[in-house]
Amino acid sequence: MGTVALARCGARPFGTDLFSVWPGASFAATAFPVRCAPGDNLALHVAIAQAPPGAALVVDVSGETEYGYIDEILAVAARARGVTGIVLEGCVRDVAAIARCELPVFGAGVAVREARPEAGGSVGEQITMATVGPVPLPVRRGDWIVADDDGVVCLPRGQVSAIIAETMDSITREREIIDAVCAGESTLDLLGLDPSRVSGWEGAVETRSRRSGARTRPLGGRREGAARGSGGDQSRPRLSSRPALGEAYGGE
Repeated sequence: MGTVALARCGARPFGTDLFSVWPGASFAATAFPVRCAPGDNLALHVAIAQAPPGAALVVDVSGETEYGYIDEILAVAARARGVTGIVLEGCVRDVAAIARCELPVFGAGVAVREARPEAGGSVGEQITMATVGPVPLPVRRGDWIVADDDGVVCLPRGQVSAIIAETMDSITREREIIDAVCAGESTLDLLGLDPSRVSGWEGAVETRSRRSGARTRPLGGRREGAARGSGGDQSRPRLSSRPALGEAYGGE
């Protein structure tokens, strides 16, 4: 499941400044929060030594972003210790080496300025990360983090199963719309959009639809009615009946 679909269904997005250090990197894992002192990455060394295998490090750099907090040594150490990925609001360095070791790292930039490994910080305790809007995003140990080329999102623990069930339904609906578009139908008709609000609309698509007898009823509305039991094929099993992700991993 991509971050776009998850965010549409309740996952909370991180800030738009985060990007994948190497194209195609992605992961889904439980969060192990880290707070670094400004310009210092000692807490990252501790987190890599202490984080449970399979976790992702989510790193608050205390607002001092212009340092390379992750380098080749830390990336290789994290990969060797079983860390799934790293998300940090600060910068990284040794980009080519991080790509070679194939550790998914999402950061806010690249900086040759090295962070010191001397000060304090914290590991495993709740942190806050920047997000879209004025309210910071709290990240706790055990929240699920999903990252891909489109961005990074957080699924708060306790909401994971509900978000995933809704996302699976959303992906199914989107695929049906794409199939209909490939068959020649208009997104205006499928999504129930009002083109008359756009200056210069000449009604060409609407005319073609009437001539061809194409469906003009919004696809999304029909499916929502079916989901409420007001019609449609009820033989398809509800997607939410599948095992929840938290259950598959022994609880959220």
